Amino acid sequence: MSSQYAQLVKQLAAEDILEKFPEVIPLQKRPNTHSSESSADDAKDKVFSGHDDEQIRLMNENCIVLDWEDEAIGAGTKKLCHLMSNIEKGLLHRAFSVFFFDNEGKLLLQQRASEKITFPDLWTNTCCSHPLCVDDELGLGGSLQEKVQGAVTAAVRKLEHELGIPQEETKTRGQFHFLNRIHYMAPSNEPWGEHEIDYILFYRLGQDQKSTVDPNVNEVRDFKWVTAEELKSMFEDPSLKFTPWFKLICESYLYQWWEQLKDLSQVENDPTIHRML
Repeated sequence: MSSQYAQLVKQLAAEDILEKFPEVIPLQKRPNTHSSESSADDAKDKVFSGHDDEQIRLMNENCIVLDWEDEAIGAGTKKLCHLMSNIEKGLLHRAFSVFFFDNEGKLLLQQRASEKITFPDLWTNTCCSHPLCVDDELGLGGSLQEKVQGAVTAAVRKLEHELGIPQEETKTRGQFHFLNRIHYMAPSNEPWGEHEIDYILFYRLGQDQKSTVDPNVNEVRDFKWVTAEELKSMFEDPSLKFTPWFKLICESYLYQWWEQLKDLSQVENDPTIHRML
């Protein structure tokens, strides 16, 4: 049974979204830039009170606004897409979550920096972010394969930005696998939240390959490599807090997928959007 919120989101056609959220730039008119212009007023906005200047700047990034079926409608700033006041009206955007494994099958976790505006200090999977509304991350042709490639392009970019993993290493030392898409909504600290169709990407380093990890302290407070059993122990520690999407993925899929890490052919490329609303 779909929730009342799911029904709200499902009934929003492209024209409804553009009418309800006039700040969304229609796809054909989008600037095709990573970020919209910032202004001196951004830092003065009361929703940014007390927040880090670099993180405020990143709130101008142009996320991909979606309809229920994961079709791109236009560009909306990260700020626009993450305000709960908009999320409660059904505003939806595209995201990705990377699970980066070493050649022994250990998973790289990060603890989000205190400076993060949404979900600060929480432990999560390796990298969680957004494809931007630009040609090489959008999946312009509209096929699932093209959208996945856009998410992978964004993931390579953000693994370097957040964790200092050089793009050339990511491209040459291992392989991405697209597992599926999950659709969820979760409030964060006021007034922020998430409402995303999230592309789940596994990445495993090749045999005898290693990866540089040199985190950006403005993004990542801490990191660690864990086995499945070590992760389960972390979830049992009441002093540790985790992002809602990471908990959802762990509860629904992660450990079963992890067991098949050496051969993901039976679980990858699932075309279904798994609704968790």
